[in-house]
Amino acid sequence: QVQLVESGGGLVQAGGSLRLSCAASERTFSSSPMGWFRQAPGKEREFVAAISRSGSKIYYADSVKGRFTISRDNAKNTVYLQMNSLKPEDTAVYYCAARKLIAPSRYEYDYDYWGQGTQVTVSS
Repeated sequence: QVQLVESGGGLVQAGGSLRLSCAASERTFSSSPMGWFRQAPGKEREFVAAISRSGSKIYYADSVKGRFTISRDNAKNTVYLQMNSLKPEDTAVYYCAARKLIAPSRYEYDYDYWGQGTQVTVSS
């Protein structure tokens, strides 16, 4: 069972930056594609970004493309989400997820393990 722990959320003004981290418990982390999702109040959870095992393949939601960067450090069992030029509409609980199969995915139903989430609040 892979355990995922997110950190780095908080309150930031519009235009600011935050970096989220997701630490995995398993040394097999390097074999897992990883994703970030978010859920705003009253809305369904949505895809943000995904990264392949090696980091060579990356996907972004159109809403964050050019502002957010996903990366991973397999030696540290950690995936990151660098968020720049934050907007109030980025306010949400952000979740990281790990997948057993080899390819990254934009779809939450493809992921097998989830973290508890970290709150990001962007004030206007």
